[in-house]
Amino acid sequence: MKTTYVSVLLLGPAVLASSLSDTLVRKGIHDVLDHQVVMHSECKNHRPTGPIETTFCDYETLESVNDDLFSNLSDLVRLPFFKYFQVDLYRECPFWNEHGSCMDPGCAITTVDESDVPEKWRATTLSKLEASSIEKRHELPGCYYRDSDFCFLDDNTEGDYFDLSLVPERYTGYAGPNAHRIWRSIYNENCFGLSEMSLMGGKSPAPVSLPDSMSEAFGDEDHEIDHAEHCLEKRVYYKVISGLHASISTHVCLEYLNQTTGEWAPNLQCFIEKVASHPERVQYIYFNTVLLLRAVSRLGPYLSAYDYCSTGTHEDDQATLDKLNKVINIAHNVGRFDETVLFRGQNADVLKEEFKTHFRNVSRIMDCVGCDKCRLWGKVQTTGLATALKILFELDEKTLDPHSNANLLQRSEVVALVNTLYRFTESLEAVNNFRKMWSTMNAKDSEDLITKSEQATAEKPHPSPRVGHDCVGSIFEEAQLRLASLFRVCKNTTVECLGYVFDCFHCGLNALVSRLKLSGKERGPGATHVEL
Repeated sequence: MKTTYVSVLLLGPAVLASSLSDTLVRKGIHDVLDHQVVMHSECKNHRPTGPIETTFCDYETLESVNDDLFSNLSDLVRLPFFKYFQVDLYRECPFWNEHGSCMDPGCAITTVDESDVPEKWRATTLSKLEASSIEKRHELPGCYYRDSDFCFLDDNTEGDYFDLSLVPERYTGYAGPNAHRIWRSIYNENCFGLSEMSLMGGKSPAPVSLPDSMSEAFGDEDHEIDHAEHCLEKRVYYKVISGLHASISTHVCLEYLNQTTGEWAPNLQCFIEKVASHPERVQYIYFNTVLLLRAVSRLGPYLSAYDYCSTGTHEDDQATLDKLNKVINIAHNVGRFDETVLFRGQNADVLKEEFKTHFRNVSRIMDCVGCDKCRLWGKVQTTGLATALKILFELDEKTLDPHSNANLLQRSEVVALVNTLYRFTESLEAVNNFRKMWSTMNAKDSEDLITKSEQATAEKPHPSPRVGHDCVGSIFEEAQLRLASLFRVCKNTTVECLGYVFDCFHCGLNALVSRLKLSGKERGPGATHVEL
């Protein structure tokens, strides 16, 4: 049975609270795959009929422009400037001794000889430009970050060049305990007391329910929301991470290797189990796309003034600008995310510093990935999302002026931002492809797929931690991660310093208490995003 769009993707917390029972899994699959695209031209409605949570845009609008957006980005990322990316894939894992690696041929990638890269984009040339930045660097071996950065950036002293257009993001065979530990560690960086199951549960509205739009999150004539109970920044952080995970899973399922035939093809069963059976994961792909479009929109003048020339003829420069300007125009219409409503209030600086610290550590966890291809795309996309976050939450209009701040971003940040947006638009394209596959199936085959998905869900009893118990596994590790943030905050104001110390103590106490409680597996089947 086909359902309307509003009921399809926007499942309310009251529906989701019943846990991932067979009925809910079945409904979620139908909700995602039975959806029929409704076309809109622009995101003009202040209260759109199908709002993407915490944005001023709706699903219909984004879907209506995604074909054009995906097409232009597909061409753009194959042009010289955006396809070459330098990165150190073999930096030591800073969090644990990583001895395992993916021996499957699908994990391997080929480097590009430096002589094939235009001279102006080589490390020796770029390092001279980037060293001119007046912002202080916090150096680590092979990488650094500035106070405005949401991730660690390579210092270009080490690393290889890669042609991203020749490295598809797809199934590699990298799985098992090592792969699961990566995602578990990434979600543990969400020490905000949130989890996928807790966000889904409870009455509506509840302290852990997600608002449907920014206007609802901050209250208006029709909504009386307790701001203390709805910390939007923490929910945005979780959705960024979960959306990235869902997008990667979608790519894995889109280009899946049939071990029997040796052929690459979309795997609908894979998509149903990893993504479609959890509709909120699809929602977060939409959310991240809007967030990235908003960053591109704000960065529009800077991107339009950037020098993309590699040959000296400026023909490739113009070709790049033509495609890029089409993307920027779409971003202006659809990138409706109001970043000004985040990180405001008494503890705004404290919360933002904590947000950045967590995301920086997520970028460093990428050094622990045992698959070269997975590590490459992990680094590209965490850098791309971190660049978007920096543009939205750290840089004002004066700073973004290309005439007064021409070297604002590293070339790698610009390349990562555009390629990450491309990855998410490709995920949306893939979701529609899976819907088309689903629509051509007969009733018996579709029922078989649903039954297999229900069985897979029942066999993986991984309920999320309870609210307030998502902190990093070791109290001592958490203390180390926060020391740098504490120092910077305490330099500014005593009040914020005391507030930050209290937050750290509270989070550490939660971690200690969680050691003394049952794991939650006795509560029956559930599903976190970790098993993807």
